[in-house]
Amino acid sequence: QVQPVESGGGLVQPGGSLRLSCAASGSITSIYPMGWYRQAPGKQRELVASITTGGRTTYANSVKGRFGISRDNAKNMVYLQMNSLKPEDTAVYYCNKLPPPSDYNAWGQGTQVTVSS
Repeated sequence: QVQPVESGGGLVQPGGSLRLSCAASGSITSIYPMGWYRQAPGKQRELVASITTGGRTTYANSVKGRFGISRDNAKNMVYLQMNSLKPEDTAVYYCNKLPPPSDYNAWGQGTQVTVSS
């Protein structure tokens, strides 16, 4: 199966911004809601933002008002605009469908986001 490919992470100072991109299979993005997940060291993977095929968005309380998820169905792309970044946003960020696949091989490499001064 084709894994999503995430990009756009990096090192940013607190208060800064990053835009993450995800290229996913059209067989997934055309059917499923898509989400951005993150996993910090020593913690479980958590869903931070999701978007339906129709564009309805939801956010975890920890990122509400700071992050924005969007999708381009024609290009099979999903984006995450992250503003006002905090050190606690430091994690590896992944995109995938909802509900999340249980198969380890269905996940991409993720993209590292580090927020530090």
